[in-house]
Order: sequence, then structure tokens, then C-alpha cells
Amino acid sequence: MSGLYGRLSIAGKQAVWAWAFLALPVLFYVVIRFWPTADSFLISFYSWNLLGTPRFVGLDNYVRMWSDPTFWLVFRNTFEYLIIGTPVSIVVAFVIAYYLDQVRFAHGLIRALYFIPFMTTAVAMAWVWRWFYQPVPIGVFNNLLSELDLPTQPFLRSTEQALPSVLAPAIWAGLGFQVVIFLAGLRAIPESYYEAARIDGAGKWMILRRITIPLLRPTVVFLVVISSIGFLRIFDQVFNMTDGSGGPLNSTKPLVLYIYETAFQSYQMGYAAAQTVVLFTILLLITLLQLWLLRSK
Repeated sequence: MSGLYGRLSIAGKQAVWAWAFLALPVLFYVVIRFWPTADSFLISFYSWNLLGTPRFVGLDNYVRMWSDPTFWLVFRNTFEYLIIGTPVSIVVAFVIAYYLDQVRFAHGLIRALYFIPFMTTAVAMAWVWRWFYQPVPIGVFNNLLSELDLPTQPFLRSTEQALPSVLAPAIWAGLGFQVVIFLAGLRAIPESYYEAARIDGAGKWMILRRITIPLLRPTVVFLVVISSIGFLRIFDQVFNMTDGSGGPLNSTKPLVLYIYETAFQSYQMGYAAAQTVVLFTILLLITLLQLWLLRSK
């Protein structure tokens, strides 16, 4: 072995050492990430309740999923989280970062205040927001509406308002991370571009539209993908704000919560695995879309 290693070029020796250091994380991802994914795909072809012997049923779990109205309801809910949450969070985070970047007094303190919700545990945050949504005289929001002589709202007890009510703290929780990433992207834009634009007589709106936003494109793509994956996998806020039921008439139940119920409450592991395969496919397509957008000019 030493003789073979000694005959390698410098580049070859560097490659050997690189793979030696990468062996442990690669093994970790194979065992922790890829193997369970492949195992879930195999289990999706079986009927299994964790206790008995798995029974091969072919595509029955996928056929059942196709005709399951609850699955399509939670599928729609999941994409509502995605379609509403991602653009709203990106736009709000960009506006905050854009104006915060121009603040010089207590900039670090303000940035830290925005980042604190991201560091807060999802369970604690969900219960605080759940308290906010309670009826009078407990709920903060309804007490405020009552003080303003406005009608109080059912929030989590309404099939129309429950999903936006759960989505609001989910957006708020991730806002700090997005603001910090946007600030890093804004600071990475060379100041010479802005100086040249001002010399040419460009106004703030034109600079924003022609310089800032185009040069932030990689940052926006990264945050869109990360946020999309986060909203597709939303679980903690829904579980804790609705007692694990997914809101009235499953109006807030996402796909991840439905998978949890199917697997660990109904013990239908094969059906849960089939749902997991669908979720994994959606996440994979979004990741591939990210790679395509990053490579495109």
C-alpha cells in the first residue's frame, strides 16, 4: 500500500487524503439519510403494522392514496403553506433587510432582535402564539379587537382562519434567518456599482430595480428553496397550536402531520411510507429546480 501511495502524484495524494477525511461524513449520510429513504421506498409496497410480518401489496398503498380525500386535503394544505408562506416571508425579509442595511445606530442590536425568534424553540413559540389567539379575556389579539370595538375572531377555531393563523408564526419564526442572509447578500454588492449609478443620475428605485435585486438573485434563489422546503415540512407549529389534530376539519393539517398520524397512531407503516415517498419526490424536484436556477445565467 505504501508503495502504491508513494507512486501517486501530488494531486493523487491530495485526493486520497480528501476522500479519507470525507469517508466519515459520507458514511454518516449513507446510513442516516440514504438508507432510511431507500427503506421507506421498499416499505411503501407492503402492508405492515410494526408488529406482524410485512405483507407485500404492490401498488395498493399508492392506489389508496390516490382515492383518499384526506390525503388530497392535506396535500392542498401543504401547498397552501408553500405558496403563501414562501413569497410573503421572502418579501417581508427583503424589505426589513433593505432598510436595516441603511441603519447605522444600534444595527447589531436590531439585527439580533430579529434573529431571536429563529433561535426560539418551535414548541414554546407555538404555545405563545396559541395564547395570543385565544378568545376574550385571555387572547391578546381578541382583547385588542375588543378594545377597538371591532368584532373578535375565531382564529384557530375557524376552518378559514386556522391555516393563516398557523402560518403567521411560522413565517415570523424564520424571518430572522432570512433577514441575516439578505443582509449578507446586500453587503456583498460592491459599493462602486452604486456610486457609478448615482453619478449617472439613477434614483433609488432604479438602483434597487437594476442593481440590487438582480445581484441578489443567488441569495433569493437560496432562500426560496430553503423556505419552500421548510414550509413543505411544517409540523411543529401545527401540532402544538392545534393539539395535534390539524385544526378544525383538518383545515391546517400538513402532509408531514398526516404521515405521523398514519404511522404512529394508525400503525399503517406501508401507507405512511408511500406518503413519505411522495413528500420526498416533491422535495427532490424542488432541489433539482434549485440546481437548475443556480446554473442558469
